[in-house]
Amino acid sequence: MANFGELVLILGDLHIPHRASAIPEKFKRMLVPNKMQHVICTGNLGSKDQYEDLRNLAPNVHVVAGDFEYTNTMLEGGNTPASSATPTSFPETRVVQVGDFRIGVVHGHQVAAWGDHMALSMMRRKLGCDILVSGHTHKNEVVEHEGYYHINPGSITGAYSCLTEKVTPSFVLLAVQGSKVVCYVYELVDGEVDVSKTEFTKTIAGDGDVLLR
Repeated sequence: MANFGELVLILGDLHIPHRASAIPEKFKRMLVPNKMQHVICTGNLGSKDQYEDLRNLAPNVHVVAGDFEYTNTMLEGGNTPASSATPTSFPETRVVQVGDFRIGVVHGHQVAAWGDHMALSMMRRKLGCDILVSGHTHKNEVVEHEGYYHINPGSITGAYSCLTEKVTPSFVLLAVQGSKVVCYVYELVDGEVDVSKTEFTKTIAGDGDVLLR
């Protein structure tokens, strides 16, 4: 796997056990411990057990707080949403350096309107990153916008969302080699794993602008 460079698993919106019972088995078999160097999670894990599972996958785990994050109250057996209980210590945003790329992470509920790329680009500029990772919509996307990339891994469990009529379980894997990224999107469609690929490279223009293409 070293030939792929640094591997970054991107997932989120698990909502286990409140909206989903588990990560699909075909995905679970692909998530082999210590094959990835980083795990990035857009939040809404659902329980502390899910966080511990992520920590077993890679040495570097980066999680941001979702809008329905597990809390101390939940851990004690309650079902209080994060809006009315003490939240976890996950930050609202993170910036992770992988290879030549600054990867910004936010759950996405803070951005109005949800999933809007103009609004997301404002968050990307605020974080000063090359790639912005967000969730919340439960719909995976890899979109080039204004010369940068917005990545949404969707929901790895296919958890229900009022924003997306039919949620397809999905996650993203980045293979980063210096200034080059190969982005794989994995979807579970009719019980089978489907994979799509996007590649882009970071270059610095003569005027100092960063370009991803």
